[in-house]
Formats: sequence, C-alpha cells, structure tokens
Amino acid sequence: MTPDALTITRDLIRCPSVTPADAGALGVLEVLLKASGFDVHRVTFSEPGAADIDNLYARIGTSVPHICFAGHTDVVPAGDEAAWTHGPFSGDVKDGFLYGRGAVDMKGGIGAAVAATLAYLAANGGKPKGSISFLITGDEEDIAVNGTIKLLKWAADRGEKFDHCVLGEPSNVDTMGDCIKIGRRGSLNGALIVEGVQGHAAYPHRAMNPIPHMAQLITALLADPLDRGNDHFQASNLEFTSVDVGNRATNVIPAQVKAKFNIRYNDIHTEDSLKALVEGRMTKAMGNHIKARIEWEPSNAKSFITKPGPFIDTVVAAVKEITGRTPDLNTGGGTSDARFITNYCEVVEFGLVGRSMHAVDERTPVADLEQLTKIYRGVLDRYFA
Repeated sequence: MTPDALTITRDLIRCPSVTPADAGALGVLEVLLKASGFDVHRVTFSEPGAADIDNLYARIGTSVPHICFAGHTDVVPAGDEAAWTHGPFSGDVKDGFLYGRGAVDMKGGIGAAVAATLAYLAANGGKPKGSISFLITGDEEDIAVNGTIKLLKWAADRGEKFDHCVLGEPSNVDTMGDCIKIGRRGSLNGALIVEGVQGHAAYPHRAMNPIPHMAQLITALLADPLDRGNDHFQASNLEFTSVDVGNRATNVIPAQVKAKFNIRYNDIHTEDSLKALVEGRMTKAMGNHIKARIEWEPSNAKSFITKPGPFIDTVVAAVKEITGRTPDLNTGGGTSDARFITNYCEVVEFGLVGRSMHAVDERTPVADLEQLTKIYRGVLDRYFA
C-alpha cells in the first residue's frame, strides 16, 4: 500500500514550516522517497542578509526522459490563529475539506505528486522508464534567494539535466482542470523621486513644491498603456503603490516626494527595454522645469513562456481525462519559481484551486486532492509511454 495524497499532505501541514523554518516538512518527504528507492539529498544554502534555507532534491532513474516535480514546503504565516475554524497546522478534515496552512499553496500539490509517483512506481516494478525527480525548496514565499534558483544550479553542477517539469502551484481558478499556467509575466519595482525645495507653506515663492510635479509625472506615466498584450500574454501594467513625502508637518513644503511602483510585464519587453520606455516617458513629461529620477530595484522575475507542444499536450490530455475539461493555457497571476526552472527545461504549473491560498481557513476539498493525484499519475503514464 502506497500512502495517499491526503495522508502525505496532512503530515506536511502538521509541520509549521513558516518561511524560513522547515519544521520537519522536508524530513517527511525524505523518508517516503528514500523508502521507494530515490537518491535523496538535503542541501542548505546561505546568503548574506538572508536566512539559511534547507532544500531537497531526490531522483530515481538514470536515463532519459527526465521529468521533475517541483514545489515548496514553506508557507506564509497563519496570522490570527484564533480566527481559524480549525488550527492552521492541525491538518483537520471536516465535511470533505482538508484544513491547514499550505493545504492549497502548496503542500497539497506536493502530496499529490508524491502519491502519484509512488503509485506509478509500484505499478511499474519500482523503476520509471526514464527518470523522475523532486525539487523542493523552503523559501519560495520569501525572497527566494536560497531555494530553487540555487538548487537548480547545484543540480546542474552535478550533471543533472531536466527534460520537463511540473510545478504544483495552485493554478486552477475556480475548479479542477480549468487552468494550466504555461508562463508568467515579469515583475519590476522602482521608485519615482521628484526633488523640490523645502520651505514654509505660507511663503511658497521661496520654495519649490515637488508634489504637483509628482502628480504630473504619475499622470504622464499612466496616460498610455505599456503595450496591448499578445496571443499568450495580457497587457503589461504599471501600478503606483505608495506616494510619500516623509513630512509630519502641515506647514512645511517638502523637499522631496517618492512614489513606489510595480510593473508586471509580458515578453514584448525585456527588463532593459522596459526601463528605457518608462524613463523616456518620464523625461518627456519633465520638460525643463521638473527634477526627477527613477531608482530601479534588482529583479529576478523576468517574463517567460513554455510554448504549446508535446509536453503541454501530455498534461492537457491527463487533465481532460480526469476532469472532462480542456484547461485554459494561461500566463496570468504573480511570479513563481517557474521563472527559475524555465532556464533549465520546459515547465508548466498545475496544482489545486487557489481560491483560499494565504487566507484564514486555507483548505482544499479532499476530492480535489484525489483528482490531482490521478492527473499527475496520468501525466507519468503518458510521459513514459
């Protein structure tokens, strides 16, 4: 008897692995995978100014093709635990739902992938007709510097080569089988800074108020869309998220105002071309009377896409067989570790329904866990056929 997805996911939920703590979650997977013949490695990475992160890489088989299941066992904080109907790390099952932080994002996806893989191996003499691996990190929910990005390089330096990857993020929007993520938009942060001259509010002629100038520049940057999107991506968008002068006084004209913004961009742009576009619009709007600049933050979230082809067809067929739905091939939403994996192999994201992720009473129907396990098993059967 191989463990089912519910059992594995409950065991993972009961490990309170709030980033950067592992709390035993990777140990749960290590025991299961070693018992089934996987070569398992626990690797810890460090970075100045960031917490050390424990990661896991496991592989069975030595030949091609090589399919990898990727994911993360770290979770966001539970928040006010008293607000939960069931304890956030209880793994309780009630009325057909499994409750707990990570049930959806994304211990449920990992539980289903492990259950499907162990069942596949049991039905095929304990060995795949190729290779299966698990690439599991512990810092996806944080700054993601000591997890997947370093684990992939570590594996590559060992000679590991991946052909395809399924990342078990909660990709479905409303119901199982409605969406496969085949790419993601990039993310770029910046701060628009406008300089002025500080002075008394009663004597504006002796000062230069930067706030009206900031309003003028914000209006100019938002006046026209960055693009219209394309066949695979929605339009890029720039959103201002804060405007601050650091001024507690009401009778002082500030010397400077800063507005932070985030851009979600598609593959029409590169990071450099996007910066040039935004700075060009700013310069045009500044004229000769506004003093402003943009400070850009470093970014490791570039846009990417896995173009439709045989691998996507394999996943789509498995989804359709179990759910009866033809999933939408989508690139919406935020960033994920797929942005790192795409540099090594084709990657798609398919997991549970994401409606309750990061929320109080995060939960998934047990029936969805069972369906996801069958879908992953269908992927493996087709992949190695």
